Amino acid sequence: MSSEREKMLSGELYDAGDPELVEARLQARDKLLAYNHTSEREEEKRNTILKELIPSSGEGLFIQAPFYCDYGCNITVGDNVYFNFNCVVLDVAPVVIGSNTFFAPGVQLYTASHPLNAKLRVSGQEFGKPITIGDNVWVGGGAIINPGITVGDNAVIGSGSVVTKDVPNGVVVAGNPARVVKQVPTDED
Repeated sequence: MSSEREKMLSGELYDAGDPELVEARLQARDKLLAYNHTSEREEEKRNTILKELIPSSGEGLFIQAPFYCDYGCNITVGDNVYFNFNCVVLDVAPVVIGSNTFFAPGVQLYTASHPLNAKLRVSGQEFGKPITIGDNVWVGGGAIINPGITVGDNAVIGSGSVVTKDVPNGVVVAGNPARVVKQVPTDED
């Protein structure tokens, strides 16, 4: 029989109140509290906390505090990734972020979801769907990326957008729901 953690990571319904998951979230919150109360002058301390919180991170990860996530260990980050102030990553399912990707203030990545059926939802069960973000992506301020979304390489997501469908490579999307508004200019343009 699968543990609640295994169910969570595989996208099945799971009990978020499971003691193992509660403890893992509390450990992440302790690390977040420590990180969010450091100064940018405390670079070594910040980097140590980030490596503990997000062990699968490349070189050059910079997160402007405050930052929030559920577990941290379900986030994989490439090289040269930047999160501005007040970003949230609900990582009940894997979140994979490519290299050279930038998140403006207030960006929210939600892998967590809840059943539409009220009886299941009230029971406390939930599920997650992974988010994958490619290389060289820029996500504008206040954008929300919903569960199960893949954002292609070289894409730009406009400020305030709500991304409900996959985003192809090399496009600009904007709006609620986000729609393709144009192609990203290439070096030849």
